[in-house]
Amino acid sequence: MRMDDQSNLLSEIAPTQTASEGGQQPASTRRSRKQPSATPILHFLSTQAFASPFDVNMAVDAGFKVVVPHTNAGLEHTTGLVQDAIFSRPVEYGCRTGLFIGGKDALLALDMLAAAQAALVPPFQLSAFADPGGSFTTAAAMVALVEDVYRARTGHSLKGAQVAVFGATGVVGFASSIIAAQAGAKVTMTSHIGVKALEPFVRAGRARFGVDLKPVAAGRATDKASIVAKADIVLCAAAAGVRVLTQKQLAKSRRLAVVADVNAVPPSGIEGVELFDRGRLLDGSDVASVGPLAIGDIKYKTQAALFRSMLASRETVMLDFTHAFAKARKLVCARPANP
Repeated sequence: MRMDDQSNLLSEIAPTQTASEGGQQPASTRRSRKQPSATPILHFLSTQAFASPFDVNMAVDAGFKVVVPHTNAGLEHTTGLVQDAIFSRPVEYGCRTGLFIGGKDALLALDMLAAAQAALVPPFQLSAFADPGGSFTTAAAMVALVEDVYRARTGHSLKGAQVAVFGATGVVGFASSIIAAQAGAKVTMTSHIGVKALEPFVRAGRARFGVDLKPVAAGRATDKASIVAKADIVLCAAAAGVRVLTQKQLAKSRRLAVVADVNAVPPSGIEGVELFDRGRLLDGSDVASVGPLAIGDIKYKTQAALFRSMLASRETVMLDFTHAFAKARKLVCARPANP
């Protein structure tokens, strides 16, 4: 849209800003404060060749009536897509226009979210939500549940806790590392393919989020046992169907209090963890377990709530893993733990 066209459109549809002498707003302005009846539209920017059916279903069930996938989208496409979306609707319809950023790259998704915000031309608006591969809401749910169980077991918050993250190069592992570190934990990121694979994530943690993450190789059984022995909490976000830690390795720790595993595909990532665990002690141990379907329940509710918040807001909202963690914490506190 040319700038002269934008000016003409603004003058035609911008709501009246003047209040009457009695302090009451004109009727036209009061009406504009009501939620517009415009169809809720979500533009799905996926960096992959497809838009995740899971996320599409979540968005529709949360209230978006139209979901439009834009596949193989990159940072360079974000500004144009955002401005195409906002200039095609009246200003008051902006709160009914959403952008979802998916894919499998956490850092790229955050860059695209920042680009989406920078592309807005007030008073035109939309809201955006980054959750690549469901990683931000899954990580938020896992850390929120673990925090709750850890507090119940030890009386302590995550501040100062030693947290080891297995599968840390994946989107869930990276996001959970950042969330735990921002909550005050001392986080060790592990990788079975060596420390070098972790270096970009460690640099990003320091530069983008102001947290220090410790990279450690975990390719051998002895490496894993050594890492677990120094941990208060273990988070496992490795590939589905891969056994990462055994009960024998867990037994070598005298301080381990809580383990969590996001893998619901047999075998479990951590031996002994069951699907619905939420504080159950692993057999023959004092280690509490958080299972993948307990995490999935909070993840599902967190993602749905964030989608709904986009539709409920009259102002632009930009949502990332920090908002996901805040919502997941509230959801966890509202539910009792396993007996």
